[in-house]
Formats: sequence, C-alpha cells, structure tokens
Amino acid sequence: MSDSFSYLPSLFTGLFPASSTGASSLLGILYGSGSQATNGTGQNPINALQQAEQNETQDVKLTAAQPAEARDIAAFVTAVQTATTPQQLLDNPTAMKVLLTANGLGDQVQYTALAQKTLLSNVDDSKSLANTLSDTRWKSAVQTYDFANKGLSIIQNPDVINTITNAYAEVSWRQSLDATTPGLSDALAFRANAASVSSVDQILGDPLLRRVVTTALGIPLQIAFQPLEAQETAITNRLDISQLQDPKFVDKFAQRYLLAAANSSSSTRTPLGLVALAVQARSLVV
Repeated sequence: MSDSFSYLPSLFTGLFPASSTGASSLLGILYGSGSQATNGTGQNPINALQQAEQNETQDVKLTAAQPAEARDIAAFVTAVQTATTPQQLLDNPTAMKVLLTANGLGDQVQYTALAQKTLLSNVDDSKSLANTLSDTRWKSAVQTYDFANKGLSIIQNPDVINTITNAYAEVSWRQSLDATTPGLSDALAFRANAASVSSVDQILGDPLLRRVVTTALGIPLQIAFQPLEAQETAITNRLDISQLQDPKFVDKFAQRYLLAAANSSSSTRTPLGLVALAVQARSLVV
C-alpha cells in the first residue's frame, strides 16, 4: 500500500474506541453495521448532514428572516449603498461583521485593525498584507473585492450584495447546527469548498480546511506547532489532494470528519485557541 493511502486501514478498524459490542469501523458506521456515534440529540451525525443538505435552501431563508440576522443584513446593505470610500464602509462594525462572516472570516471580526489594513491592501503588491499573511482566506477576500484598485465598484454591485447577504445567512445557519451536531458546520462548508483546493498549503492556510482534514485523517492538532514541511508531509502522506475533485470522495471524507468529531474527547485535544495562535505566529503581526 502506498504512503498516499496509508490512512486507509483506519477505515476498517481502530479509528474509534471499542465499545461493549466490539471495535467500531468507519465503513461499518457508514454502511449501517457496528456501533454509531450520535450527537447530543441521539441523531447519527451522518443523518444530520444529509438532513441539513436537504433542508438547506429553506432553512437559510428562514435564518435570514430571523430578527438578528435581518437587522445585520439591512444594516450591511445600507452601509454598502451609502458609503463613499472603502475605508468608510469598513469603519462600520456591522458591515465588517457581515462581510467577514460571509467570506469565512467570522473568527477575525474582533481584529478590526488587521481586517481593515488587509482588505485595503493591494493584492498586486507582493509585499502587501494580502500576500504575506499565511491565512489564505484573506488573500481570497482581497482578490474578490479589490478595494485598493477598484474602490467600492465591485461590492456595490447588487448581485454581489445579494451574494454576500445570502452567504452571511448561510454561515449563521451552519453555525446554529453545531449546537446539536458538533462539526456539522465545518462538514457542510468543506463539502462546498473542497473542489477549489489545489495544494496542501491551501489546506494549511485555511483554519476550516485544516481542521476538517487533520481531524478526518487522525492528525493531532499539535501538528500546528511543527515546521511547515512536517505539516505538509503529514497530510500528503495520507491524502491525495486530487481526490478532493471527486464529489463522492468529498462526501465520504466529510462524513469521516463528522464521525471523528463526534467520537473525539475534548479532554485530549489541544484548545483551538492555542492552535490558532501557532498558525497565526507565522503571519505578519501588525
């Protein structure tokens, strides 16, 4: 068996702790045999994923109509339509919250100064924040809106506004699912974005992708404290990145992540805050 598929034995045995009925295997859980992990409501996480996908369109609409989300969306639309400069728009806390959340950067909302400087940086400048931060989510957002070169012309496009507000509601909906099924938000986001992954560094540079991939492959979170080369090797030895172009593989991989998340013990995991700090330590601090 090649190194690229060295993680495959865990599909059959040993991925999860043995129960009173015997050791569980991932394939057994996926296909109905063996013991099954459940979320806080007793529902199998894979069933929860399937149900969430079936109800996504309607549930996102319902989320957008909730008072808190509706207020944020209305405030964002007003801020975008009335702003005269990118700086003015980004000075609005609600507009910044909606924009970052919609672009997968909701965990960065509290870092206002960093967010503003990065979003206003010029992606065409190799030394700009957009190109020097190790978190690849920033560069993607900067490329999308290009405030430095195009001002507000892109973000004030009605179609773009609609895309952002829909994405904000979708992220809010996904996050609400974690209350009953840990990791479900990550699994849904991973399924939606896996096909865009083309390198291991892209995985390591995106906290969500890193979390899903390392958890599913059984790589300890402490790997974040290792040199970048060691982190790259840990993933490439276990995962053929090209397989993320296969929807069926992505589906099974997302399920594997959910099951690992459901079976993991919080007492044995490194706090995510420490891991985030280890990752951000490689970024430019301003």
